[in-house]
Amino acid sequence: MRRAATAAAVLAPLIVFALTPTTASATSPYKGANTAAVQDDFNGDGYRDLAVGAPYAANGSVEEAGAVVVLYGSASSVSTTRRTVITQATSGIPGDPEEWDAFGTTVASADLDRDGYADLIVGTPREQVGDKESRGSTTVVWGGPSGLTGGGATISPPAGYGDGRTYCGFGMSLAAGDMNGDGAPEVTIGSRCEGASYTGPFTRTGKAASNYRDGRLGETRGVVMGDVNGDGRAERFWLVGPADDDLRGPVYVDNGPPTDDYLANWPIELPHADGHAGQIGDINGDGYGDLVTGIADDDSLMNATGAAHRGGEIQVLYGSAQGITVDQQPQVFHQDTAGVPGTAEDGDQFGQSLSVGDVNADGYADVLVGSPGEAVGTLKTAGTAVLLRGSASGLTATKAVGYTQNTAGVPGAAETGDQFGAVVHLADLNKDGKAETVVGVPTENSDGCLWTARGSASGPVLSGSLNLCGKSAGITVRSTKGYFGAALASPHVSN
Repeated sequence: MRRAATAAAVLAPLIVFALTPTTASATSPYKGANTAAVQDDFNGDGYRDLAVGAPYAANGSVEEAGAVVVLYGSASSVSTTRRTVITQATSGIPGDPEEWDAFGTTVASADLDRDGYADLIVGTPREQVGDKESRGSTTVVWGGPSGLTGGGATISPPAGYGDGRTYCGFGMSLAAGDMNGDGAPEVTIGSRCEGASYTGPFTRTGKAASNYRDGRLGETRGVVMGDVNGDGRAERFWLVGPADDDLRGPVYVDNGPPTDDYLANWPIELPHADGHAGQIGDINGDGYGDLVTGIADDDSLMNATGAAHRGGEIQVLYGSAQGITVDQQPQVFHQDTAGVPGTAEDGDQFGQSLSVGDVNADGYADVLVGSPGEAVGTLKTAGTAVLLRGSASGLTATKAVGYTQNTAGVPGAAETGDQFGAVVHLADLNKDGKAETVVGVPTENSDGCLWTARGSASGPVLSGSLNLCGKSAGITVRSTKGYFGAALASPHVSN
């Protein structure tokens, strides 16, 4: 019943550029590719990189095969000239580009083989596997001193996954985090069928130390991992998606793998929480991660009652030494909340995407919320993104700011159907301690674009901010829009 967040990822003759920077530090791994500061550092130069899905990019004559473009970070942030384009036709990457695969619908990263370089994880939930339509696949592309040039491998579903079902959409959500404290990240992959869990480290064949399928909750469309109790280990939250009796989407805390005792380790429901996608960050600066979830689809989009607040909403649950307790009531924000820019209207999809990061280096993580269904004046689905501020007392709408392509200083102009805010991302790409603001505009022109603005003590700097678009980044577009900017490492709702 859920609408597609963005038709996701990303190629007839495709020219693949593998332009990677040469740096003094590239000869030795940058230690810390699994830390928050440099989690996306694929080439080990100490700067976070930006993976961008273009799921509807063409590959030769193959429509909607999909691509991922990695823009390498530097002291001057990212640009389209320092990039690598990856498709299923790229040497060393498993699979073949096929129509409607949408390689790059989701992207994530972690140092899966513990070599000091982040690795790229790519979800292709629409890929046909054998005779099973939209069974889905997940690919890892290995990082190294020259960036993502080390080939890749398939992360296969656990034995028995999906019980032969089609349309599972394996890879529709991706998350990574160190759950057991051994320094190797665990990976969780969500789908319409069931969850799949992998314990690191991974070998270069894509094989994890162990794995298991988790069908106890059925659909597990969203998954979030992060440390909410300060013990240095990630917790996992399952966001199963809208259910017949809960359109807002129940949220569960993982309680361990399935056992022979069916009820043992059963995931713990957070009865007051809702969400279809989410991310963890320390919003109130107390040292504990906080869970932010988005519920974008309201009654008008679900064609039912009991869905999100009109126009969509986000929720915040705060971590503590006890983690996130079952009695906690979430803090809720929507466009009818005092101080939040805009007005709640049917179909705005506020919360369709979200990202958590500190844009002004004040020690409190901020939250950027995408609302791609928002009208700008009479321009339907032109889209907007809203920045809410972290503080010692938690997330606040004080000094909240909204951005559209009609905002002074933002390049371009708002147009009907652009979907500005379909995906959003906060990440420090130039290593100045302040997160850049990145907003996907996947239906801008024929290829799709990203808006990027550097951070500052007062927030995103609009002067000199840039639009980076898919064709200039190396994707190919035929009769279907390329949807460059439809996926970033921060979550968006996908079906």
